[in-house]
Amino acid sequence: MNPASAPRVSLLGKTNLDESCQHSILISALRTCAALQVLATHLRGEFYPSLRTVSAPALWYQALAFVTGFGHLSVVIFFLLSGWLVGGSVLNKLGQPRLLASYAIDRVTRLWIVLIPGFVLTLVLGTVTGSVDPTRVSYAPDDAYSLTTFLGNLFGLQGMAVPRFGGNYALWSLANEIWYYALFPLLLLPVIGKSRFAKAAGPLLAIFIASQLLADISLYFLIWLLGVGFSRVRIVLSRPMRLALVAVLLALAAYLRLSGSIGTLIVATFPEDLLFSLLFLCLLSSLQFPAERRRPGNRIAIALGVLAPFSFTLYVIHYPLLYLIKHLGQPYGISHLSPTDPASVLVYGALFAAIVAFAWLFHLPFEAQTNRLRRFMKRILLEPRDASYSGAPMRDS
Repeated sequence: MNPASAPRVSLLGKTNLDESCQHSILISALRTCAALQVLATHLRGEFYPSLRTVSAPALWYQALAFVTGFGHLSVVIFFLLSGWLVGGSVLNKLGQPRLLASYAIDRVTRLWIVLIPGFVLTLVLGTVTGSVDPTRVSYAPDDAYSLTTFLGNLFGLQGMAVPRFGGNYALWSLANEIWYYALFPLLLLPVIGKSRFAKAAGPLLAIFIASQLLADISLYFLIWLLGVGFSRVRIVLSRPMRLALVAVLLALAAYLRLSGSIGTLIVATFPEDLLFSLLFLCLLSSLQFPAERRRPGNRIAIALGVLAPFSFTLYVIHYPLLYLIKHLGQPYGISHLSPTDPASVLVYGALFAAIVAFAWLFHLPFEAQTNRLRRFMKRILLEPRDASYSGAPMRDS
């Protein structure tokens, strides 16, 4: 092997968040693709029968089931990108005043500006489907539409103390994300804590909290932390080696799709997800160089990245919309699509496009205003205490 083409690994002093770099273009495109893949997976699952229950399935339906079956890996990618962007951004700000207060505002606004209106929409749609009685308020912790469940899902308690709000299956992963946001700064206290007590108590508190969470949530925190760690790693690979890595990654994804577990991330799926994560992060770390934006592949990636700003909204509200469509479509035979009729794919595509379009419209008054809300909250809560504080928003997922 030519020594010049041998892989080289180096550690970065700061996480590279330069949006003109190749890896940043890929990150934006992947955020879109992962959200669309989750929608495609759930849309097929709700309107088509499981492939395993169909005898002698048509080739077109086998192909549809295959290409819309990567929702599990999409969530893994979400966690990796979240660790890279959120954790990496925080590491870049070490030493800045009021870091933890700023971080808390960033995380809460990021979550609640989508979750609160999304949950309200869920209640409205629930009244249409008959799942919610608008004349009474429920406080029962086992009621999927109660006020207790509403609040519990805002704080990541779904699946532990309360059910997923509105029966929204996709909310299971939000519990993971919320607790990862809470655990990460505790691990940083040995570095940023001002007292010996804080430095020692941070990791101990993180361990205690992790021990009280579901084992699946605590275990997959390691995947999130891998994203943080690799955000500081730069790998130099030759183009043939990068292409080979892409080929291996795609082959592994296909293999896991055909033989691996699907659904939520559990202890049993962790080894395969860990392998996928390491290969994926090696690829991402090898793309930290200026992008040639005019290349056809990058033009496609940039176009996909345009949808990334409302990927969180799409993730949160697509299930309530699916429930509404199934309810309204029953008289017209839309609630169940036929795996033997290729024309049903047109209906599937139309429903997919309609949900994406609604999510884009719904994000405009909410998720699209995240940075504006952050600046407002920091001006109210931080500037009176610290005139030197800079409220510039940080890039995250």
